[in-house]
Amino acid sequence: MLIDLTPEQEEIVATIRKFVDTEIVPVASDLDHADEYPHAIVEQMKELGLFGATIPTEYGGIGVDYLTYAMIVEELARGWMSIPGLINSHLIMAYIVKTFGTDDQKKKWLPAFASGEKRGGLALSEADAGSDVQAIRTTARREGDVYLINGSKMWITNARYGNTFALMAKTDVDADPRHRGMSMFIIEKGHPGFRVSRDIKKLGYRGLKTCELVFEDFEVPAENLVGGKEGAGFRYVMDALETGRINVAARGLGVARASFEHAISYAQHRKTFGVPIAQHQLIQEKLADMATKLEAARLLTYSAAKAKDQGQRVDLEAGMAKLFATELAMEASTEAMRIHGAYGYTEEFPIERYFRDSPLLLIGEGTNEIQKIVIARQLLKRYPA
Repeated sequence: MLIDLTPEQEEIVATIRKFVDTEIVPVASDLDHADEYPHAIVEQMKELGLFGATIPTEYGGIGVDYLTYAMIVEELARGWMSIPGLINSHLIMAYIVKTFGTDDQKKKWLPAFASGEKRGGLALSEADAGSDVQAIRTTARREGDVYLINGSKMWITNARYGNTFALMAKTDVDADPRHRGMSMFIIEKGHPGFRVSRDIKKLGYRGLKTCELVFEDFEVPAENLVGGKEGAGFRYVMDALETGRINVAARGLGVARASFEHAISYAQHRKTFGVPIAQHQLIQEKLADMATKLEAARLLTYSAAKAKDQGQRVDLEAGMAKLFATELAMEASTEAMRIHGAYGYTEEFPIERYFRDSPLLLIGEGTNEIQKIVIARQLLKRYPA
């Protein structure tokens, strides 16, 4: 790699790689096909401190930088793309509290997030509001010391087994522009008016339950309003989603890498016409293209992570990394299936799982079509006529 790693970074990545190879890879396909939540893996992730990966050490986290975090996510996704989904929206929630929360909110929530005692994610999307965040309809009306939440959220990661979420709701339905009426709350399960209505069956991204949440006069203490002020939620979440896009880019990188590694290994063992298929020119072209794009995706992802570490706004960098790496995941899994032939289409090899998981990455944390709009807008700002 062109990026020099510290001994600490090398040790962390080596530890995660061993964890993936010994604890995730052997069970990933069985859990995926059964759509079974990985309870045992979650407990091991708690012990490794992964739920506090980017949470500062003063709050009980391990406080890694975003470059290290990207490499951790890449390794986890190489084993099973669903696994880094356990920490993605969870750490987005933690980022919101860490960056915008009051001192009391940081002291209350961050240690519990870091240990995994309180874990969950981001309750943002709705049935009619995905990429268009300002179209949300969930409302929060203040009554004394509480807010009453009414509405629903769709496609919520960790919803079934998580217990704490960062919820976006409208505190001013008449605000113009709309984003000025949106506020962020930390909410917990176990209280009347908050229910998980159903699990959503998916093509891939299995094991990790994705659900619909419904709120009916759900009471949230006013002290759970992030930052203690209304109307700032949209700004909070737009900033936090940069970290989510670095995660999704790293997941695309991990899936693409796994696809490539299986493909190049298989191509050297599978023989046709008396020689390994790796000796055939068309297969060599596929491998060359995959490897070249994989290196480009890695550099884009790591570059975005390093820019985030330097405190920069990384809409452009994270958008480019997410766009390129996730498109590569789809392409590489498809090419790996072609190289494996009929075997790639069976459940005997993990290729079909990579192929099913890849489309989620094209959609998650803002569709790739939205990423192109974000990229173009930032380019126009940087290169004014």
